[in-house]
Amino acid sequence: MKMLNPQRKTRLERRIVGATNRWRFPQQYFCGDLLALSQMCKVLNIDLDEALKNPDRLCISKFQRLFSDNIENSDIQSGEADVILECLGFKWELHHPQIFQSETLAKLYLTALIQNSKGHTKELGKILKAQPPEKIKEKPLVKKIIISLKINDPAVTRVAFALALKNLYMNEVEMTEDTVLGVLASAHILQFNRLFQKCINMMLTRLTPSTVKNFYLAGCKYKEEQLTAACEKWLAMNLVPLVGTQIHLRHIPQHLLHKVLKSPRLFTFSELHLLKTLLMWVYLQLNCKVQVIPIHETMLAYFSSFPKKCCFLEQNAGQAWTPLFLCLRLHGITSGKDLEELRHINFFPESWLIRVTADHYHTLESGGNMIHLKDLSTQAMRFGLLFRQEYTTYSERISMYGYFFEIKGIKHDTTSYSFSMQRIRHTDLDCPTPICEHSAISLRAERLVKYEIRAQTLVDGRWQEFRTNQITQKFGFAKPGCKSHVLKIQTVGIPIYASFAFIFPAS
Repeated sequence: MKMLNPQRKTRLERRIVGATNRWRFPQQYFCGDLLALSQMCKVLNIDLDEALKNPDRLCISKFQRLFSDNIENSDIQSGEADVILECLGFKWELHHPQIFQSETLAKLYLTALIQNSKGHTKELGKILKAQPPEKIKEKPLVKKIIISLKINDPAVTRVAFALALKNLYMNEVEMTEDTVLGVLASAHILQFNRLFQKCINMMLTRLTPSTVKNFYLAGCKYKEEQLTAACEKWLAMNLVPLVGTQIHLRHIPQHLLHKVLKSPRLFTFSELHLLKTLLMWVYLQLNCKVQVIPIHETMLAYFSSFPKKCCFLEQNAGQAWTPLFLCLRLHGITSGKDLEELRHINFFPESWLIRVTADHYHTLESGGNMIHLKDLSTQAMRFGLLFRQEYTTYSERISMYGYFFEIKGIKHDTTSYSFSMQRIRHTDLDCPTPICEHSAISLRAERLVKYEIRAQTLVDGRWQEFRTNQITQKFGFAKPGCKSHVLKIQTVGIPIYASFAFIFPAS
């Protein structure tokens, strides 16, 4: 008795193709009409074996090379249209040299030629022998072919699609921030690579608070890493100083916001500024009808109105946003007034605030040693200066555990800048000021500081980054020991986002 072979191959089914009932096996490279493909290859002078691997791609490439010179030499096609495109409820008149810039239209056109009549090879021959467009004045060499394209993408409007088709004929067609997304979607459906990249390049240079969300989502949709990375970098720089002051903050997706908060490039004036921006984002998610950024006190009153049985982040409304606030460095908020304000609104778990307060107490008790902070990249106190066009010198003063510093930027000429930090005496401050009011004052002659200074600016759509190494230095009161290393940069970019990160190691 013979045993059945369990690995017996499945029998191939035959498929009928073509008007003459020719058949072939469907699991091979090309499942269309072999005779038609053979005839097309003969006309186009293409090797049949190569065509079997990717017949549509080879034929389209042949036509694209054939018509490229004509398209470059003539922005506007003359003569009567020879292709009718039915799409979005309209009939668009096109010319076959132009449609071969679009892989989608080219495939539809070649398919229509093959299926149109018995004389498809004759039609192809006429196309190949056709004269340049400027020499065609009598009548088209090829009879009009009708092709249809169904589009279900709501981003593709008739205006955007018309602009995309116009780009088949003209190299320079103006687009705006309102139309570029529709044109991008149209270019993707048409597989019009030149236009698609043109849209991407435009979006890279038009990032604003109102466009960054849609441009980022478009980058995700079409897997354009260059665009998504540009949106993330731009938002990391502008979340606090720009986006956080506008109603567009509401539209930033949570997953994008989370990426930005974890970014080492994130710019903020202080940890408190970043916290206020994040609280505002939550407020706008919960108050969809608000159309303007409210004052800080209004936001605090809103969160204070929630039930006191547990903090906001432990309630149903806030649990989903906890990962965002875990990205904050709450130990960077040292003001007793600010910490008391956070307790009052009952937003954070009590354990978080107790840990922050305890760490502050131990740091003060040890003379400023931040024993609980080890990694400068992920745990440092961070402050920032936004150096604008009109500045020649700009500085801010900060206070940490009784030590006072001045962070400073200087413009030396049109392209030369320097950034540094310097320890100052409390007697140099114009008291009363917010940084020394109710503040501890350390009289220690020296303070060991581990720090890094970074500057970033946008030039021609690309971010330039400058930074010092991670430096450990003792800061005294007298020169030169009171001043940090200087970060000197040369750039035409403006504004410049200067970041200062530091911790006080044990000493």
